[in-house]
Amino acid sequence: MSLSARIGIIGGGLMGRQVASALSRWFVLDNHPVQPELLAVCDPVESRREWFRRVPTVKLFAADHHELLASPEIDVVYVAVPHNLHEQICLDVLKSGKDLFAEKPFGIDLKAARAIAEAAKNLKRFVRCSSEFPFFPGGQRAFKIASEGKLGRLLEVRAGFLHSSDLDPDKPANWKRQAKTCGEIGVMGDLGLHVVHIPFRLGWKPKHVYAQLQKFYPQRPDGMGGLAPCDTWDNATLHTGVEIEGHEVPIRFEMKRLAPGETNTWFLEILGTDGGVKYSTKEPKTLWTFQRSREQSWLRTDLGFHGPFTTITGGIFEPGFPDCFLQMWAAFLAERAGKLEGRFGCVTPEEAVLSHRLFAAALRSQAEQNAVFLD
Repeated sequence: MSLSARIGIIGGGLMGRQVASALSRWFVLDNHPVQPELLAVCDPVESRREWFRRVPTVKLFAADHHELLASPEIDVVYVAVPHNLHEQICLDVLKSGKDLFAEKPFGIDLKAARAIAEAAKNLKRFVRCSSEFPFFPGGQRAFKIASEGKLGRLLEVRAGFLHSSDLDPDKPANWKRQAKTCGEIGVMGDLGLHVVHIPFRLGWKPKHVYAQLQKFYPQRPDGMGGLAPCDTWDNATLHTGVEIEGHEVPIRFEMKRLAPGETNTWFLEILGTDGGVKYSTKEPKTLWTFQRSREQSWLRTDLGFHGPFTTITGGIFEPGFPDCFLQMWAAFLAERAGKLEGRFGCVTPEEAVLSHRLFAAALRSQAEQNAVFLD
């Protein structure tokens, strides 16, 4: 018999609609222990609320998140709002007695992230943060290979998430391009948790960081015939040192909005003396593994449709973004019910706070033009 989870969404934009899509496809999961139901949506913009009229289970359409939180029928709230609104809304969710699935970066800065994590601990609520890309089969396979410890002494690690749409100077400005709403960390808050999720889960915590941060277009069209200032960091390359099995290993994290040729590329590369693994969503079916013998070689494996949670989809088919997003939600609700059973889980509050510690140190490094140790 499946457990139930009654879901409410605060923030009916792009990611809120993705949640509605994922929950509407829940039947493709084989024997998942939880049966979710999307019952409520909150967004101050009426047109966004109206979009959810097409979801038959949604009964509450609220303009104010307090109305949604007052409903006794909601167990779990997903929050997908601009970063400057994270802290207050997430705290309101927790104080209302509901569990929380927060969009990254889990607050606009380190102070906000710590406040959310502390409230979750004190109020004993189940809280996780979103990061769907590691749920691609290639990401899961790379994690498994690395966690087995068969790569020998690690030489280096690269992880990144790359966009290219901001190469267009005529792309209109939005809240992610302004520090007051996106946060001073800029692109690190937008893309960073996807990048650090697997390294952090492997226990690879940076000791120090040297950051190279870049800003490009200082203003963009505002959509009303004028120009709006854009003051967030667009590209970030973080050179970190991590102690792994008694040795310091260089790990490079890349988060870029201006990466020529990259539409939406998440990648991970782990190299050791005895083996290596590489995966990129640019080639979503392809996993590369390195073998050291008399002759060195990279082996290409054509992956099928295999996530942490089995589905009705045949193993020969190809996964996409909606599939890894569904896997992420399956992990969240299974772990909340105590049924994760050793499978890969979503970002924890502790990992989210650690990411903010890294990004805060990166800001200091950029300002001082020097390597900075994390607190």
